[in-house]
Amino acid sequence: MISHLLALCFDAHDPLRLARFWAGVLGWELIDDPRGGITLLPSDDTGFRLRFLPSQEQKVGQNQMHFDLTSTSLEDQQQTVARALELGGRHIDIGQDPDDGHVVLADPEGNEFCVIEPGNKFLADCGFIGALACDGSQEVGYFWSEALGWPLVWDQDQETAIRSPHGGPKITWGGPPLMPKTGKNRLHFDLAPPADGDQQAEVDRLISLGATRIDIGQGDVSWVAMADPDGHEFCVLTPR
Repeated sequence: MISHLLALCFDAHDPLRLARFWAGVLGWELIDDPRGGITLLPSDDTGFRLRFLPSQEQKVGQNQMHFDLTSTSLEDQQQTVARALELGGRHIDIGQDPDDGHVVLADPEGNEFCVIEPGNKFLADCGFIGALACDGSQEVGYFWSEALGWPLVWDQDQETAIRSPHGGPKITWGGPPLMPKTGKNRLHFDLAPPADGDQQAEVDRLISLGATRIDIGQGDVSWVAMADPDGHEFCVLTPR
């Protein structure tokens, strides 16, 4: 039994505003989610949804995950940037080279993302969300490959990437040096066991792969809070 990646979750001060921003950028449908929060359903082969959950915690430091959005031409790249700015995004400087072809932006709550220039070979066969780029070790890339049952599509110089057999974005980890962790991540994965699966059995399997159970002050809830081998949080939901 292997859980599937149900959602990438954003902690948000204003979940509805942030969801509307990403719905406008991605062209995804905004729905009410019976699990709570506000959810966007993909309009392509992305394979996971986006959930926006209320949080009062302040953003500290750069996020451990960000989207790399692809472009088919320079005009297409400029249109994506213009649309994001119109919806409430902004340009940011995270130390990128002024001559870099990609454009670094932040959403209305400061979550970083990149609009990649056309011709990027690594993302050539991916959709609009080309990659979810993560700060992380080679070990954590191996962990998530086993956890999700997604094959490694890149493993070189301690950089790793996995991708669903059904297509969609790559998930990448850049290898060392790793950024210092500055509190709970604002983005995390929600994993869902199959409908006929067992949550505890899946938690045990993930622990055998190198995950740990953690306490983030969740109290008595139906989901289980865990951390991957790099200490980044994720949740295992109950089967539905």
